Amino acid sequence: MKITKANGKAEYALIENLKKRAGEADEKIVDIVRGIIAGVKENGDEAVLEYTVRFDGGLPKKTVVEKEELAQYLEEVDEDFKTAIINAKNNIYDFHQRQAQQSWMTTQSNGIIMGQRVRGLKRVGIYVPGGTAAYPSSVLMNAVPAKIAGVEEIIMVTPPGKNGKPNPNIMAAAAVAGVDKVFMVGGAQAIAALAYGTAIIPKVDKIVGPGNIFVATAKRLLYGIVDIDMVAGPSEILIVADKTADPAFLAADLMSQAEHDVLASAILLTTSTDLARATLHEIDRQVKLLERQTIIEQSLENYGEIIVCENLDQAIEFANELAPEHLELCITEPLKYIGRVDNAGSVFLGNWSPEPLGDYYAGPNHVLPTSGTARFFSPLSVDSFIKKSSFIYYTSAELRKAKDDIITLAESEGLTAHANSIKKRFE
Repeated sequence: MKITKANGKAEYALIENLKKRAGEADEKIVDIVRGIIAGVKENGDEAVLEYTVRFDGGLPKKTVVEKEELAQYLEEVDEDFKTAIINAKNNIYDFHQRQAQQSWMTTQSNGIIMGQRVRGLKRVGIYVPGGTAAYPSSVLMNAVPAKIAGVEEIIMVTPPGKNGKPNPNIMAAAAVAGVDKVFMVGGAQAIAALAYGTAIIPKVDKIVGPGNIFVATAKRLLYGIVDIDMVAGPSEILIVADKTADPAFLAADLMSQAEHDVLASAILLTTSTDLARATLHEIDRQVKLLERQTIIEQSLENYGEIIVCENLDQAIEFANELAPEHLELCITEPLKYIGRVDNAGSVFLGNWSPEPLGDYYAGPNHVLPTSGTARFFSPLSVDSFIKKSSFIYYTSAELRKAKDDIITLAESEGLTAHANSIKKRFE
């Protein structure tokens, strides 16, 4: 991990390097996924089972877990985990319930009525990885806002373990979050089954949740047939720190994201050269104690950097340009700068609000835009699971007042049938 002096050019070369990670999926993978999608669309459950055997090495002991069966997994998990998952769920619920929108209607004295109807999607599918990449926290982050939005049915798909059984932590999280039904299937075949529906797996309106490159590619290819949350890129953290920050904290936070993936990026912007050097020293010391040392070191070497800035204004300007997934402000007065952060998925203020707090517990969603898309995308929220319809009611008298304007506009666009629809009512 190198230290770079900001000069208006060197630091922006880093952005170009990071953009290379977000390239299109390998064409070989796209071809494989297209084949899987076509197979599931044509042959349904038969194809799903065939791909499950081919890619997972066998069939699960049980294909479907009903809602009433999920509660039993709460008895299988560690008591401390059970307490933690319930506390996290309560925090996530408390945060997201404030996002809920209401339908509305306005009436005017002339008889015109207009409004907007807000309602939850009918059915949503949540993809949850299994095995070593099992994330119970993602179950909560996806299911809880869907529940608040009023989604009628939440379906979860997750691959079974090598023993043919589901990960009990994931299933316990599903019970706490209110998932309605779980299907033991993973990979691109699970995404295709949710998109098209099979005799066993129902068709959904939207698919959310993380997955490997095959899952991400399937979501991207099926967007339009079904809605998706986003095609997520590698994880990112950007920390802005002044001389008062603790280098041990900074090192730990940088590595907390680097351990995700060799493509993850961890960047520190600081106004202190001494802090930059001390943080590097801390990384070297701490990384030797971590299980995913090899991944962390490769990530930091290829996509990590410490940039020394002239002042905090320069650092914030660069942060807005990078538009990171996670942004930590480890500075004396973080609240002074929050209003100037325009592009970031989630912002962590001060030295006692590390990124894992948001990943697991605080309440804001951890499904965040990556690869610079925080410039125009938002975190997953209750809004992600609703749809809106507008409605209009006009009286004859009010339409008569508006008819000439409508006819003029329609004819200016060459849409004479539109104009005729208005004219016919007043002949």
